[in-house]
Amino acid sequence: MTLLAWVSDGDPRLRAGGSLADALAEVALVPVENSAVLAYRDRMVRWAAEHADSLHRTCLAAHFTSSALVADATAQHVLLMHHRKLRRWLQPGGHADGQGHLAGSALREATEETGIAGQRVAAPALDLDIHEVDPPKEGRHLHLDVRYLVVAPPGAQPVGNHESIALRWVALAELGNFGLDDGLHRLVSAGIAAFERLEPNIPHA
Repeated sequence: MTLLAWVSDGDPRLRAGGSLADALAEVALVPVENSAVLAYRDRMVRWAAEHADSLHRTCLAAHFTSSALVADATAQHVLLMHHRKLRRWLQPGGHADGQGHLAGSALREATEETGIAGQRVAAPALDLDIHEVDPPKEGRHLHLDVRYLVVAPPGAQPVGNHESIALRWVALAELGNFGLDDGLHRLVSAGIAAFERLEPNIPHA
């Protein structure tokens, strides 16, 4: 199994670009620790084999997204955004829009949606999820979500953009108050466990 590690500045995985093959390589590296993640991985691989455009939202029925579990510098809190379109508390993330370097995509989404500079992303991804969304003015479709751990620098204060109604640092013990789905709870568990493995080497730049 590939060891989880911080992606250094200048790493090609942080650059815009990459192919569907690059995205699938990331999917293949995700630790499979329960039957749900295994099923999601198999569905993603099958879908990509049948839909060469699945990195693009023009693949209407289902397309790849990347998202970030944003933790504070001590991993005692995670950052949730109240999504304007979906009207739910979620982790930052968004469409791949043709970018196969999903770690870089997740980090860019986390930066754009939280306004926090200096965040770091760990790779490979921690979790996979497939879920249905029904945004206004769009048909129901599936997001094939590849999920990463991102850690903010000490003292970081989020500033939202047009995609959120609110942003909030939430203590782990309080997550049950936000109506999160099982997939996000699973992501938090995976992210905190990963942080504990990485913590001694966190770059507090």
